[in-house]
Amino acid sequence: MLARVNSCAVIGLEGTIIEVEVDTNPGLPVMVIVGLPDTAVQESRERVQSAIKNAGLVYPRKRVTVNLAPASVRKEGPSYDLPIALGVLAATQQIPLPALENTLVIGELSLDGSLRHVRGVLPMAAIAREQGFQRVIVPEMDAREAALIPGLSVIPAASLGDIVRFLTNQTPIAPFPPVDLSEVPPGLVQTDFSEIKGQEHVKRALEIAAAGGHNLLMVGPPGAGKTLLARALPAILPGMSIEEALDVTRVYSVADQLPGDLPLIRTRPFRAPHHTISHAGLIGGGNWPHPGEVSLAHRGVLFLDELPEFNRRVLEVMRQPLEDKVVTISRAQGSLTFPASFMLIAAMNPCPCGYYGDNLKPCTCSPSTITKYQKRISGPLLDRIDIHITVPRVEFDKLSANRQSESSSTVRQRVESARALQTRRFAGSDGVTPIYCNADMRPAEVRQHCALDETGQNLMRTAMSQLQLSARAFHRVLKLARTIADLAASPSILPQHLAEALQYRPRLEDQ
Repeated sequence: MLARVNSCAVIGLEGTIIEVEVDTNPGLPVMVIVGLPDTAVQESRERVQSAIKNAGLVYPRKRVTVNLAPASVRKEGPSYDLPIALGVLAATQQIPLPALENTLVIGELSLDGSLRHVRGVLPMAAIAREQGFQRVIVPEMDAREAALIPGLSVIPAASLGDIVRFLTNQTPIAPFPPVDLSEVPPGLVQTDFSEIKGQEHVKRALEIAAAGGHNLLMVGPPGAGKTLLARALPAILPGMSIEEALDVTRVYSVADQLPGDLPLIRTRPFRAPHHTISHAGLIGGGNWPHPGEVSLAHRGVLFLDELPEFNRRVLEVMRQPLEDKVVTISRAQGSLTFPASFMLIAAMNPCPCGYYGDNLKPCTCSPSTITKYQKRISGPLLDRIDIHITVPRVEFDKLSANRQSESSSTVRQRVESARALQTRRFAGSDGVTPIYCNADMRPAEVRQHCALDETGQNLMRTAMSQLQLSARAFHRVLKLARTIADLAASPSILPQHLAEALQYRPRLEDQ
């Protein structure tokens, strides 16, 4: 007898419906799985056989053929255990075939028949609703994640036996209640701006970066507070919309890094990989590519501390995602595209010893060593960073002062006001990729929204000559000036806004 059960594969960040066909024929008792399965899917033969027996059901002493269609799609992971097991039971008439109609089945089986967590449940549930399925059967621990998708009946299952009793109308299982996305609490922010003494000009630069989604590089001696300032940035970033939160949650679901207690990520991601990371770990990759750190930082912050210590090849592969906001990974089997719209916040010392240019501690590095150290970061990568800021050591008077600094919530209100202006500005923007903030503007939007008066044009002409700005840097200065104007609630870019934006470009002697 032939049985069909619907399951799902995740290709990149999108789900693809997989039809699990199970057929039993007389012959030696063996299970053969075809349809481009990987090793984990092949191993499901042993798990399915043991789970069926330990659940008190009958495994057929026949030749069992399992086909995962379409055969052109690679299948990976253990999430096909449950649909294969139900297909075997349906093919041997232990459960009725009509009970599996309009149902998507996902789950990994233990040898005792209990269900384990699987990754990528959110995109699977999304494609189930899109394809018109009425319900989805998932492991109990993944039900909250699947319930983020409205319009689906989510059946939480603890074991294979529970599902069989449910499908044979012996024991009902109540559908998991839909998750109200607006009631999911945001995560806690660890560092507040009020806890940081001094560095007002760096806080101003971080505020501008947050308001427009700009990239930023901090240069200063050890212990000046670069890492602390970067970790305080999430506290002033605007909250994510429901669409952005689902977008980020989808990435974390596929990467299997979704927190168990939070089905929806409401706080903007903050990723800080170590400088020993490989280019595949940063950008994404593997035999079958998975998201890397730049995709896990989507809609949030990617913080690279000790920037020159990163492998040069690792840094250079970031140039394309910084410009295009996506990562395309090509393999012999095909290409996958992951989102990578993030803010790059980087920190570095000015030299190997860290004290070049410090007014108290002398630098022990030779000029050639300093030049070689700074040249580890290429000009094209530096050109993609909008804000270059020096972080000097904090003086004793500021460290010991009792004066309370401005809180993150106060700064965040100004940032959200500036972002609200940008949301209204780009509401009707055309193009395949939507524009969320000033840093996302394309040349057409720059020409439309970043017009300069005569004084501004003269100032920009002088800056182009003296700072030797590239065409990319020219546009990035205009985007930055637009953000500064938005923070001041100015409808146009004034000369003072442009002058402040130009101050954040690196000087020739620093390049």
